[in-house]
Amino acid sequence: MNALTSRTVARLHPARRDDIGDLITRRPLPGPDLPQVDPFLFLNHHGPQTYAPNNRGLPFGPHPHRGFETVTFILDGELSHADSGGGESIIGPGGVQWMTAGSGLIHAELSPASFKRDGGPMEILQLWVNLPSRLKMTAPNYVGLQAADIPKVALDDGRVTVEAVSGRWAETEAPIQSLIDIQMAVVRLKAGGTFEAPVARGRNVFLYVVRGDVTVGGSPVAAWTLAALNDDGEAVVIEASSDAVVLLGHAAPIGEPVFAHGPFVMNTREEIIQAVQDYQAGRFGPPPPV
Repeated sequence: MNALTSRTVARLHPARRDDIGDLITRRPLPGPDLPQVDPFLFLNHHGPQTYAPNNRGLPFGPHPHRGFETVTFILDGELSHADSGGGESIIGPGGVQWMTAGSGLIHAELSPASFKRDGGPMEILQLWVNLPSRLKMTAPNYVGLQAADIPKVALDDGRVTVEAVSGRWAETEAPIQSLIDIQMAVVRLKAGGTFEAPVARGRNVFLYVVRGDVTVGGSPVAAWTLAALNDDGEAVVIEASSDAVVLLGHAAPIGEPVFAHGPFVMNTREEIIQAVQDYQAGRFGPPPPV
């Protein structure tokens, strides 16, 4: 059996600092020369930071979405979710929220009252994933997963832990099976650990180093950096030179026009105008109470 060839790094895209009020925010995607990693559209990295007691919490009150999915990784702290479809939960450290906006949702992402009262550490990643035209008006859906709901796969003699969020990782089926076969995981590596996963040619890889220093296909990648990979191998190989956390996903590209305007991602300008009109007409449902 031949060993799989590792994909190499095409280019590094360091995240740009773009704070939202007192919320530390870094954004590797979209970047100046990287509009998307089809179908992955957008990533905000909030924190890490520590909130003092009696804080105002996160600033994401009720707002609409249509035409894509949001995947939120709570690395530290807590996040309260409520939406116009009835989805509601408070997710703690290590959990994930997977929301399919589809035809339209209004949601709020806020800190629960206990966090605003007591404060504490907070670090959150939010990823936007596109939907193809045939699914943009699909029924909205929300799944909230606590850390205990997400399978942990130990590899490399325990030096690597894969938190399997969607798809299948090392023969372990994740709790989310996405509409467009997105494989998504949080990979935690101890110094000296090596992670290898097969990725079929033709699929796009999303790889963001949350913390630590790693090499990908032999190239060093620092923290707060997105690595765009070439389609020149059948595997992704990550080696950690320090303890590290990597957000890793892969999917087949959609290959359709992207017309984005604020919280809406569609294929045409006309569809954006319709989304705005539908939202203003109340067709996304009532805003969730906050």
